[in-house]
Amino acid sequence: MSASAVIPYGIQAGAGEAGMGYTCVIKEGFWSSFHNQALLAFNNSFDFGINYDNRFGIKELGTRTAGVLIPAGKASVGAAYSHFGYPDFKRDIAVLACGLRLSEKIAAGVQIDYFSERTFGEYNNYQCITFETGLIASPSDNIKIGVHLFNPVPNSLRKNKQPVSIHVGAGIDLSKILFAGVEAEMSSGSNLTLRTGFEYEAIKNLWLRAGFSTKNNSFCFGTGYQKGIVKIDLGFATHEILGVTSSASLIFKIR
Repeated sequence: MSASAVIPYGIQAGAGEAGMGYTCVIKEGFWSSFHNQALLAFNNSFDFGINYDNRFGIKELGTRTAGVLIPAGKASVGAAYSHFGYPDFKRDIAVLACGLRLSEKIAAGVQIDYFSERTFGEYNNYQCITFETGLIASPSDNIKIGVHLFNPVPNSLRKNKQPVSIHVGAGIDLSKILFAGVEAEMSSGSNLTLRTGFEYEAIKNLWLRAGFSTKNNSFCFGTGYQKGIVKIDLGFATHEILGVTSSASLIFKIR
């Protein structure tokens, strides 16, 4: 058996995404590419990033993540590794993703996920492999619509404990410096979650972000700054009972 009642899934990383309440299935970005793999199709540079989530200020609940994006002609590939836990309880996630433009207005992507959960004592270890896939459509130059599916395997064939999840979102560039998005998530065994967020470029290369998620009534905010090939993001998300989770990301964009 597993020591946890709910198995976390997916690479939940990105301080920029956290600052927008994780409204990111339609927002281009390094970490967003692992929230909707179709976004990889818009990547045209070699990027490397690291992220740390400090959940509720408890170091034992910290999550460390590293990833890389590599352009490959009309496609782009990405890989990431995430580690959560402490000596008595550990979770690791490794993913390999690819995104491709299918036409001028449509892109799609797919990702293979490997999960490992290890516990100390009488509990058994848990491992599984699954996949996720995403689609992006651009009905106009400033509007994007995205769909993302996690673990879309029929119950009769599914042997892992991961839930089935679907995200649907839409985003609009209201101007060259202001983006806004809205997103809905439905996961098996959970209630519908709604998210909304925006990003505003206050001055050149300095972004301000805010968002809200109905899950745990979470208010989120953050900022980001890019200098040369280095970009740093900070994000903060509240929990109605447990407090604040802070996130920090460092991304290197190598052309």
